[in-house]
Amino acid sequence: MKQHSITIENLSLGYKNSTNTEHEIFPPFSLTACSSQFIALVGRNGIGKSTFLRTLTGLQNIFSGKICINGKPTETLSRKDYAELMSFVSTEAVRVLHLKVFDLVAMGRYTYTNLFGNLSINDEKIIVESLKMVGMNDFIWRNVSELSDGERQRAMIARALVQDTPIMILDEPTAFLDIPNKYEIILLLKNLAREKSKTIIFSTHDLNIALQLADKIWLMAKGKMYDGTPAQLIQTNAFDEMLENTMLKMENGEVKFK
Repeated sequence: MKQHSITIENLSLGYKNSTNTEHEIFPPFSLTACSSQFIALVGRNGIGKSTFLRTLTGLQNIFSGKICINGKPTETLSRKDYAELMSFVSTEAVRVLHLKVFDLVAMGRYTYTNLFGNLSINDEKIIVESLKMVGMNDFIWRNVSELSDGERQRAMIARALVQDTPIMILDEPTAFLDIPNKYEIILLLKNLAREKSKTIIFSTHDLNIALQLADKIWLMAKGKMYDGTPAQLIQTNAFDEMLENTMLKMENGEVKFK
């Protein structure tokens, strides 16, 4: 039996406002993830997917419940521990003047560099290889500010790759890509999960990609978290709740117009 890389117990999502009043936005749920698993997180806009991922990566405090990474409660982890265990690609655009793509990606190696942040020859090799993997080898010395949204997203994925963590979390990694590039990036991530035994979790609005390529899906719908393989969730009609009051329906394992 595979060991769980992530264990989530009775986690609820929420926040405190300026008056310190607590607001729960998603009720408690429990989940597990293992190495080599490629997991898609899906749900309607505003349901709490980004809040969940930020909580999972330690960027937002746990509202209630417990998260363990490789058996360690997250409250015991330092930021350095997080950086060695988990890389995160957010949807927030990086716009810094005169920052080269190479330097942006190199930031992912900071946990491996010395006190002065000097890169070794091996570090530089890993950076170049990661840029090649995401199809950005011709952009190494381009300014980040000159990149398209899709190119910038690829560079951010390369930065996560050079961090070389057992867990990768990506919030809408294909949001700015066209259809061929969406599949290319998702297939790249799926292969990484297999070949490098990584746990990779990504949020997406593209249900068909999730259904075709994810090992399992975490579906947030109507205050309930569904957890299962695409086939299991289709069989239990879990997607019907997500697609309710839309022009879409689930038919033969695909999302189609009604």
